[in-house]
Amino acid sequence: MTLAEHDNHQRTIKSFVLRQGHLSTSQAKAIEQLMPKWGVAYQDHLLDLEQTFNRSAPKVLEIGFGMGTATVQIAQTIPQTDFLGIEVHSPGVGNILKLIEESQISNLKIIQHDAVEVVQHMLADDSLTGIHIYFPDPWHKKRHHKRRLIQLPFIEMLVPKLKTGGYIHLATDWENYAEQMLEVLNQHPQLHNTAEQYAPKPAYRPLTKFEARGIKLGHGVWDIIYQKI
Repeated sequence: MTLAEHDNHQRTIKSFVLRQGHLSTSQAKAIEQLMPKWGVAYQDHLLDLEQTFNRSAPKVLEIGFGMGTATVQIAQTIPQTDFLGIEVHSPGVGNILKLIEESQISNLKIIQHDAVEVVQHMLADDSLTGIHIYFPDPWHKKRHHKRRLIQLPFIEMLVPKLKTGGYIHLATDWENYAEQMLEVLNQHPQLHNTAEQYAPKPAYRPLTKFEARGIKLGHGVWDIIYQKI
């Protein structure tokens, strides 16, 4: 692959598919009133994470936090770590802003923008201690697998942002996607699987209502944790 082809391929990576979702009045109000307080505006140059959180502490990026309930719980569980959450869908952004305001936690900030552009332009190399991507769209039809987020070009974009010893934590409830995640991460020479294959669910990742319902129905959930060496 030539450099031009590689650059063109990177520009085609999408971290989301924009779908219409119902934005409630309270969610819209939260975005309008609380984004200036708890949000970070997208910019095309590096973000000073320590200045953003007003302290020196480990920094973890979460890509695609959905409605944000689990993200807030994780931030509350690990107050010594700062979390930067990225989501494009407005209902989720509005909901998490309400949750942050209610709990008044200071170690969680939100960016409403495409994660690919945020990673490319706003995050410095060796700036993160962890990256969380939980239950990304599985695109379960085989002809749509190419649309899945966890592909080698995207992982190649993420790994430089991690400090040595930092980790990538993925979770999915689609076994086929879990297998693909292992295959992709195994291809990166700087990543080492912390388990023989799938990892036990870490205590810091809460069980979502959707996940708990799936487990009751006999559905599996796979956690995958790789460390940068």
